[in-house]
Amino acid sequence: MGRDRDMHTHDERLTRMVLTAMHDRLAMDPVPLDRPGDVATLTAALSGLITPEGADPHDVMSLWTDVLAPHVMSSDATNFLAFIPAAPTKAALLFDMLVSGASIQGISALEAAGAIAAENQVLRFIADLAGMPPEAGGVFVSGGSAGNLSALTVARDVGRHRRGLGRGSATRVAVSDQAHSSIHNALSILDMTALEVPTHDHRLTGPALAAALAADGDPGSVVGVVATAGTTNAGIIDDLASIAPVAGEHRLWFHVDGAYGGGGLMAPSVRAQYAGIEHADSFIVDPHKWLFAPYDCAALLYREPRLARAVHTQDASYLDVIHAGGDEWNPSDLAYHLTRRARGLPLWFSLAVNGTDAYARAVERSIELARWTARRVEAEPHLRLLREPTLGIVLFERIGWAPADYDRWSAALLDEQVALVTSTKWEGRTVGRLAFLHPRTSQDLVEEILARMA
Repeated sequence: MGRDRDMHTHDERLTRMVLTAMHDRLAMDPVPLDRPGDVATLTAALSGLITPEGADPHDVMSLWTDVLAPHVMSSDATNFLAFIPAAPTKAALLFDMLVSGASIQGISALEAAGAIAAENQVLRFIADLAGMPPEAGGVFVSGGSAGNLSALTVARDVGRHRRGLGRGSATRVAVSDQAHSSIHNALSILDMTALEVPTHDHRLTGPALAAALAADGDPGSVVGVVATAGTTNAGIIDDLASIAPVAGEHRLWFHVDGAYGGGGLMAPSVRAQYAGIEHADSFIVDPHKWLFAPYDCAALLYREPRLARAVHTQDASYLDVIHAGGDEWNPSDLAYHLTRRARGLPLWFSLAVNGTDAYARAVERSIELARWTARRVEAEPHLRLLREPTLGIVLFERIGWAPADYDRWSAALLDEQVALVTSTKWEGRTVGRLAFLHPRTSQDLVEEILARMA
């Protein structure tokens, strides 16, 4: 088929085939959890598929739906309770398909003014949730790692400028022992090091930061501090309100990593725990987590976007045209990227269609389920709750279990397609962890999971 077909001409059969597959996927209720796959088997199934002449689209689609897709775990399944799940709305998924079909190059106002205006409306909404000033703004990047890296690049360069340090001068960032791995990776990429600050009950505080700076032999090299608004392992929110004034006193760039937990800003029941986030110099949240957008989408916000532009704007003669006016809002100027898709549009469409009240209810549902689960754990004599959940993550242990017991429990649940639940480490020992995000996850499912630990 491929030999005689112009691959840039609309193919009605191909279009209908893909749209039908998309329709069937969206209509699945519930979404299947599916299973891991054997790499050798899948590689064999793909052998010989890509050829000079091309293959029949029907055969390729069948290979995807019948062989490959069943071995792609569905993080948007209601029984996907490991890692950090996802739960994109149907509206967001549909609009994501439209964005892909339009092939939007979202780097500049010249090329994508309409798309960028819509993205900026959502960024303004998130900035308002956090209490950031009217001039705050930012960009959608691929994920929390990209957002942290971009923000810390600005922190490094601004910090050097504030301290009169040269371009190659050693710089450090204060982080807690609970900071996400992407923070340490970003520091390594940027040739920075960490001043690790001890936490109290796994939570970074202002007094601990102040004490670490006072005890340090070279506090002048510390240019920033990273706080977490919802740790990935346990959902803990650092004491942002006490960290902010310490950061201000020491002229530290104050970055808040809310990749997972930032969505909790939508929930009135926990909003007060984010007090102090309004003072952040930069802040990230991943809508592909708790704001119900598809992968890949992270919102990066700056208190003063002009500082980010000074660091990230790329200079090339062919790019002069996108900077001709001097006041354009170009997403390419606000992170380390240049080329980008308009990944904020699915969230914009879903927020506009569903309304913010629906989002608030969905986030609250995860928190309510976590609290309910904590009470169920406390009611079982063979289970122990390890800490009261702050957001949607519950840590607990089965008294008397070793790591191998958790592995068997997890494997059996997955093998029977009950749920994907994985263990984690907490204070040096293996424990159970349930991460609630999908608003349609049921109490009955939790009951079954816990019953398997009897």
